[in-house]
Amino acid sequence: MATIGEKLGDLAVEVYEKVLMDEIAKAPIPSHLAIITDGNRRYARGEGLPEILGHVKGKEKLEEVLEWCRDIGIKIVTVYAFSTENFSRTKREVDFLMDLIEKSLNDLLHDQRIVRNEINIRVLGKIEQLPQSLRNAIDKVENFTKDYSKFRLNLAIGYGGRTEIVDAVRRISEKVRSGELALEEISEETFRGFLYDPTIPDPDLVFRTSGEERVSNFLLWQSAYSELYFCEVNWPELKKIDLLRAVQNYQQRKRRFGH
Repeated sequence: MATIGEKLGDLAVEVYEKVLMDEIAKAPIPSHLAIITDGNRRYARGEGLPEILGHVKGKEKLEEVLEWCRDIGIKIVTVYAFSTENFSRTKREVDFLMDLIEKSLNDLLHDQRIVRNEINIRVLGKIEQLPQSLRNAIDKVENFTKDYSKFRLNLAIGYGGRTEIVDAVRRISEKVRSGELALEEISEETFRGFLYDPTIPDPDLVFRTSGEERVSNFLLWQSAYSELYFCEVNWPELKKIDLLRAVQNYQQRKRRFGH
């Protein structure tokens, strides 16, 4: 049973959240939020749990955070779910993560929140390197949500920013070699068309948990002029107030886009 002090603390946080929500409603909201969900394993170790259970908690936290994003007014969220570097982890952990992602995607096919909120789901990364059953789940959920447009969720699975750029260069080179594209036609906008998903706008804000201050090969091309915000807490411990503070901090900055 919660103590009086704990109840008062929860009430104070609730009031502060409402104050922040009212404040951020007065300024432009980041349209596209990119998230590096770091700290699942550290959280599990700190709680005395097996590391893989940290990923389960992380998956549950993502569902909660997406609801917060919708409440705030964010329209697009891109989540770093599994990087190309993550393939180097133990087979047990990689297999567990692949199964967890596959099950989560299949569950979305029966999740009424997807239909009610018209959430469009897309996956970007080296899809061909993923298990066939996971690729099948990706196809199903993308087709199921393809006509939805009120909210967009992009999942970076088997994704690496450098690999995406190299793959784009390869595809452009093939077009030049075949005569379909002239060298003088290559521009930044042309290059964007060869990324994994050219329809994704650049993120306004890149948000990372766990206190690490780096982008870890995430959306390297797209985040060239994104604002960065680093939060100290591990991903499964994230509170709505942490996200609200990030949005408020973003609103206080003057974006220059290199000028």
